Amino acid sequence: MGLKEATAAKHKEAERKHFNMLMFGGKLTLPQYALYLKSQYAIFSAIEDNHTLPHPDLNRKQAVKDDLNSLGLEYEYQYNKPDEKTKLYADYLKELSYEEVLPHIYLNYLAIMFGGQMMKAKTPGSGKMYDFNDMNAAAASVRAVQSDDWADEVNKGFDFMIAIFDELYKLIK
Repeated sequence: MGLKEATAAKHKEAERKHFNMLMFGGKLTLPQYALYLKSQYAIFSAIEDNHTLPHPDLNRKQAVKDDLNSLGLEYEYQYNKPDEKTKLYADYLKELSYEEVLPHIYLNYLAIMFGGQMMKAKTPGSGKMYDFNDMNAAAASVRAVQSDDWADEVNKGFDFMIAIFDELYKLIK
């Protein structure tokens, strides 16, 4: 079984979380979307501060910070104080070696790269997080190291993301 098939159930579950559905439907307010960006910032920081990505166009940390700034919420939403579930995932990511973090690069960066293209038009702000200079080269750099053996770790990442979406939904209710 390939990686995509082995992670399809968790992928579908994550896509169907209430918070994600609101975001995809363009129904998040500016402050609600900022909570998501703050979560993304923590995840990307945990990876990018500790590892070099397979391609420089994958780097998202500054783009997320630019998106928060474009919303005018940079001071209200401090970057270093994510929700508790995001903090758990970020702390987990910080402990991984480069080889161990690759499945999470696959999960988080390709999600923003591909699924994010559908989200970009439905979210407030500049959407810089979804912009890549050379999307094909960036995706190819991840695909070049991709392994079907990553399924368990990608599914673990999805479990973290599912918990994050649940936490974000609780915070906006």
